[in-house]
Amino acid sequence: MSDIENNNGSYDAGQIQILEGLEGVRRRPSMYIGSTSSRGLHHLVYEVVDNSIDEALAGFCDHIEVYIHADNSVTVKDNGRGIPVGIHEKTGKSAVEAALTMLHAGGKFGGGGYKVSGGLHGVGVSVVNALSEWLEVKVEQNGFLYQQEYHRGVAQYDLRQVGLSDATGTTITFKPDAEIFDELVYSRDILSSRLRELAFLNCGIKITLEDERDGEIIVFQYFGGVKDFVKYLNKNKDVVHPIIYFEGEKDKVVAEIAIQYNDSYSENIFSYVNNIHTQEGGTHEVGFKSALTRVVNEYARKLNILKDNNANLSGEDIREGITAVISVKVEEPQFEGQTKTKLGNAEVRSIIDGLVGDGVGTFLEENPAHTRRIIEKTVQASRAREAARKARDLTRRKSALEKTSLPGKLADCTVKDPSLSELFIVEGDSAGGSAIGGRDRRTQAILPLRGKILNVEKARLDKILANEEIRSMITAMGTGIGEDFDLTKARYHKLIFMTDADVDGAHIRTLLLTFFFRYMRPLIEAGYIYIAQPPLYRVKNKRSKKDEIYIYDDNELSKFFTGKDKNLYDINRYKGLGEMNAEQLSETTMSPENRTLLKVSLEDALLAEEIFTILMGDKVEPRREFIQNNAKYVKNLDI
Repeated sequence: MSDIENNNGSYDAGQIQILEGLEGVRRRPSMYIGSTSSRGLHHLVYEVVDNSIDEALAGFCDHIEVYIHADNSVTVKDNGRGIPVGIHEKTGKSAVEAALTMLHAGGKFGGGGYKVSGGLHGVGVSVVNALSEWLEVKVEQNGFLYQQEYHRGVAQYDLRQVGLSDATGTTITFKPDAEIFDELVYSRDILSSRLRELAFLNCGIKITLEDERDGEIIVFQYFGGVKDFVKYLNKNKDVVHPIIYFEGEKDKVVAEIAIQYNDSYSENIFSYVNNIHTQEGGTHEVGFKSALTRVVNEYARKLNILKDNNANLSGEDIREGITAVISVKVEEPQFEGQTKTKLGNAEVRSIIDGLVGDGVGTFLEENPAHTRRIIEKTVQASRAREAARKARDLTRRKSALEKTSLPGKLADCTVKDPSLSELFIVEGDSAGGSAIGGRDRRTQAILPLRGKILNVEKARLDKILANEEIRSMITAMGTGIGEDFDLTKARYHKLIFMTDADVDGAHIRTLLLTFFFRYMRPLIEAGYIYIAQPPLYRVKNKRSKKDEIYIYDDNELSKFFTGKDKNLYDINRYKGLGEMNAEQLSETTMSPENRTLLKVSLEDALLAEEIFTILMGDKVEPRREFIQNNAKYVKNLDI
């Protein structure tokens, strides 16, 4: 538990400061929560939970309960001090109502309520209120239970005392507004991932998630903090050494760091500032990486693994196979970047650099056997990187993008504007032929794959770049890979995986997703990657040649035959794209007028990381457990 708290532990109405009203939140919700899709829907829960976590950071809360109700409303309950119930001097309203109806009204703006806080910098709960069909708040404080209800952000009555209570805390229940959100169903997996993350980052706090839709209850509580976090992240991997852990404080910046290498080839660094996942990194990550590179090179020379005439190991070499969690608490964080998740405080870089230098240096000094294993792994990475550099040269395109530099199998489109161009990656030459025949030559390019690509989860970059199919995809996209990656050079702003609707097709999609997640993730983050949805059935009326439709799943098929005689129809179940001619493939799967595309997004990088490791990694037991736990959800089994 953090010991950063208010100087005197008080938290009252005077500490609620109001900066501006709630204007425009319902009109432009994406400005406040990122989107009105699943991502924004789940963000509502995070914002309410973050307020409870702030109470934990201040030392006043140790249990948070989250309930997903049958109607997909959500309750978040904590045992903190409770939102102040007194009258706010400037508004004449209760501090509860001020916090819930006014943007930037909260104890996070210099009023002394909190020293550090997470969430959307204090706007969270009021935004949740504005974007909810209804919200109810209950506060236990001063021996009483208080309550107030809101409808789309408007209070239905003044805060009122409704009973007695000898407890303290806040309970908020809300129902996301169907007028705002495209998606209204909560994912337990997505919520679990964030709540688990918060439990790791706030050592000892207990977070309970109860899903009333099926009765599932999950409890998150970790007394090892970020050490347990790294242990969890590496649970399906073979590790190289015990966890390196250190913490420190300087100039009011508190940091906790845990590091452990595994035998994979992926770099996984998860950094946080005041519990906010800094996906774009920032000064704390820069300090971490520079210190790690410096110290490992020092010890590589000290142990004579690196000779005087050898060049230093690169940061990329040294971070191969690393899993690290960096958790920093900063009083006044400055966030930058496209999604405001990049730490900009310059002073944090040198603080983390010094802390990592001392912490990693001490471990390497005291553990020579582990040190040698770590450094030998980085040296192997360096040799592989040199081989990868030579292979990468084969995928680089000339700046003028000459036609001869593109893969021979690529049927390119004629439009050169990337925002109008689509690249279909198609399974097999047969389907590739149909796709080429059915495409819009102006905007749609086709790249057929011969068989399954390499499983990149089990290979180093040099071996990956030796794979002809992977090289073709990289060259066609034009962005490069790894240290050469440049999103602005993407030749297509839609990259569409079009594979068969059977087990082999699903496996190829997983292999493709694993590659792009590991080595070209910015394409996913930019929203450039899609999955085509070919039909599963063609249903044709036996009496009318013209009366035929395409159906995309079993539920749709069942609905179609409701009240109809099945004997009047021929039902053709497609096993592969190659069974369709060019016209059918165009009409059902490629034409923008008729097709359905699924956009691939990173709702949760931690969850994605875990699933790719389970499905595509070396260990069999986690994969067996995953299949056993999820078998009941299988809808289409191909045997």
